[in-house]
Amino acid sequence: MATVELTTGNFEQLTHAEGIALIDFWAEWCGPCRAFAPVFDAASDRHPDILFGKVDTEAETALASAHRITSIPTLMVVRDGVLVYRQPGALAEPQLELLIEKARELDMDDVRRQLANTATP
Repeated sequence: MATVELTTGNFEQLTHAEGIALIDFWAEWCGPCRAFAPVFDAASDRHPDILFGKVDTEAETALASAHRITSIPTLMVVRDGVLVYRQPGALAEPQLELLIEKARELDMDDVRRQLANTATP
């Protein structure tokens, strides 16, 4: 599956659906972003059931700001509408595959329970 360009117009709809979304915040001028792009694209081919989206931080400054992106690349993982991972830095293929495996293994009922407990004063 090819990666999808995420914009302010489609971000919420695509990333808050059921399933897993991997989001790469990047910019054309960023060397580490360009080095990570083939790894991200290859993973999207191996995992067609996952949404692989890219946010060009230069074109989508409002999205980058809303998600407090201060370093690129930044990778986010959203599962069933819940942000479960956010970290700056490019990953090598084995680390990205491990991250995908861990995202698949999450018990989302437990994740939601934990979030509800931390939100309660």
